[in-house]
Amino acid sequence: MKAFIKAVLMPISRIPLPCMLITGMLISAQSIRAQGPGPLTGKVHEGYQGIWFTLGQFSEYGDKYSGGLGTYTAKHTPLAIYAPSVQTTFFVYGGTTGPAQKHLLCMIGSYDHSTNTLSQPVIVHDKDGVDDPHDNPSLLIDPDGYLWVFVSGRGRKRPGFKYRSTHPYSIDSFTLITSEEMTYPQPWYVSGKGFFHFFTKYTGVRELYYEKSENGRDWSEDRLLASIKGDNMENSGHYQISAEFQGKVGTFFNWHPNGNVDARTNLYYMESTDFGDTWQTAAQTPLTTPLRQVESPALVRDYYQEGKNVYLKDIQFEENGDPVCLFITSGGHEPGPSNNPREWTVAVRENNTWRCSVVTTSDHNYDMGSLWVDQNRWMVVAPTTNSPQPYGAGGEIVIWISYDKGKTWTRNLQLTADSERNHNYIRRVENGTYPFQFFWADGNPDTTSTSLLYFGSDSGEHYLMPYKMEERSASPAKK
Repeated sequence: MKAFIKAVLMPISRIPLPCMLITGMLISAQSIRAQGPGPLTGKVHEGYQGIWFTLGQFSEYGDKYSGGLGTYTAKHTPLAIYAPSVQTTFFVYGGTTGPAQKHLLCMIGSYDHSTNTLSQPVIVHDKDGVDDPHDNPSLLIDPDGYLWVFVSGRGRKRPGFKYRSTHPYSIDSFTLITSEEMTYPQPWYVSGKGFFHFFTKYTGVRELYYEKSENGRDWSEDRLLASIKGDNMENSGHYQISAEFQGKVGTFFNWHPNGNVDARTNLYYMESTDFGDTWQTAAQTPLTTPLRQVESPALVRDYYQEGKNVYLKDIQFEENGDPVCLFITSGGHEPGPSNNPREWTVAVRENNTWRCSVVTTSDHNYDMGSLWVDQNRWMVVAPTTNSPQPYGAGGEIVIWISYDKGKTWTRNLQLTADSERNHNYIRRVENGTYPFQFFWADGNPDTTSTSLLYFGSDSGEHYLMPYKMEERSASPAKK
């Protein structure tokens, strides 16, 4: 009762909830409150229909970003995980209610590798009244096979939610665990320790936080990780991307001078090997949290002094545990040629220092792809061909390969061509396996459009997910 009273008085506090089965319309009265689960929560959806969105910030060459954003943002991660024990890839995305509709549905789907079939997707959470894919979900699978869906909130206006599947390795139904303030959820499971969750709070600016739990139900307090302020600056802010590797959690993040996201710059990295009790740099220099100073041992590269913006895309670890970051640098936030070159860049540890190497270029800050680091073969899959809608977010997808740990890159193959709409936000599957190693959505950034979902592999083979399904499972269409 105390938790419920707190929920009424503080609408976006963490709210532990009793086990509430979310199937069809079976939602308890306690969960039906402002901005709680909408009426479609728990229902099976007719097919794989991605959300279309526009930020509505236009300049000479179009919107700051728009298009099919079902697999948005780079700061929602993981979105897809392969479970070898059941030969199934589970994945979450932002769906909608039909062609050109903007009603956001937080979806989960599954692909059975043994039968080459996709399940009908399930609506884990209906964001009734919200069209914004900043509220898209992220995914975690615990050691017992339960699927955890972390539904993002947005600032302090809309809460986030944690859900747990009712049965292991099943998307049929989910239990609502908590409602709380969290944006850009990044949940990880640390073997022998439990759940570790990086996320963001809007406190006037975007500040980086983390929390942890042994069982997913009882969580620690929210701990501030970074809130850097420069000299003579009143505000700050950050975006981050994170990952887990053999018991270590690490995060790359940028910095927003004076809280201005359009001036995002610099690249920082920090990690913890003791479940968040202490933090250090990649060189194991101890760090005091929360991080407050622009000039810090955590600074990878000072792009602020170079006058460049930094847009984070992906993080991976080498076999020795060294982190690698994929990001874009550019001359500013507005789309169009004036802010070229937009350089896809990898930051790599080499001889106890950081090396930044360019993969290729493309035409938009919000072109988004993923990174694979596999011994001596590294791969980037990204929309680096600037068509069919030039100067809009996304494009045609290209696979880039490096055999010298990211120093030089070769265009390996073009995955898509002659498309009707731009492809964007190509998302890596954790532990991914053929033929579902990554997935993405398409959409026209210039005008409201249908958004289709696809998956593919490094062989160049890729498939279209069915937009409408007559049965509970169906085979994808090979492209």
